[in-house]
Amino acid sequence: MAAAAHRFEGPSDLHLHSAVSDGTEPPADVMAAAHRHGLRTVALTDHDTTSGWAEAAEAATSLGMTLLPGMELSSRWEWRSVHVLAYLVDPDDAPLRALTERIRDSRLTRAQEMAARIGRDYDLTWADIAAQTSDGATVGRPHIADALVARGYVRDRAEAFGGILSPRSDYYVALYAPDPVTAVSRVAGAGGVPIIAHPAGRAGVLPRPLLTEMLDAGLAGFELGHRENTAEGIRILSRVVADRDLIVTGSSDYHGQGKPNVPGEHTTDDDMVARIVGRATGSAPVYP
Repeated sequence: MAAAAHRFEGPSDLHLHSAVSDGTEPPADVMAAAHRHGLRTVALTDHDTTSGWAEAAEAATSLGMTLLPGMELSSRWEWRSVHVLAYLVDPDDAPLRALTERIRDSRLTRAQEMAARIGRDYDLTWADIAAQTSDGATVGRPHIADALVARGYVRDRAEAFGGILSPRSDYYVALYAPDPVTAVSRVAGAGGVPIIAHPAGRAGVLPRPLLTEMLDAGLAGFELGHRENTAEGIRILSRVVADRDLIVTGSSDYHGQGKPNVPGEHTTDDDMVARIVGRATGSAPVYP
């Protein structure tokens, strides 16, 4: 079915993670969880990888759901992470693939260095961390956190991220990530639709000059429906949305047991889903 002829009938959750990155469930189980919560359009957005798309597509369509293949691309501005949701990119686009491969390589070497540092003070080995990952998954801090939980050093991921794995900790190692303008440009260049994830959290809204650069590079909008956003940040970004006629999404950022977030706790309006699909040229939704 052509995208232009398809009527999106929500609810739609456009930010879900599987065990391919830092979620705790295989892509098929993530789709099943979304379906149990009444969702009808979803996006799998694992960090810096598209490797879960095929499994998610098969599961979603078998359940009568529409899948928007996506990804959450890492970027960094000064000290803070800026995550760019990338919908309907061409997964074979060479510049984007090169960028995500570099980020994933950095995640692995970073995790190995952090494991070595932690291992000097705690009985934690690389084998402990590897045991917390699924085949082909991108190893990251959440897997180290899960290993620390399994060893009994912390109660949950939140405690690990607040202490041992915190950027303030001596165990912390920085991750390579491109600047946000480059990230947006790569997504747009791959025919995708870039949306800033949880853009109004406790770290504050990005400076307007940087947002303008990102918009000029192809940024399509903001994920304003997210539990981490603050009311003041939403108010500020809503003015930008109105000024530039941007896309607004709402999503759960579901990670299975890795976070308390529940599928469908925030959703995206049907007309906004249609705008994303209409703007994309890299790949197409997978319809049931």
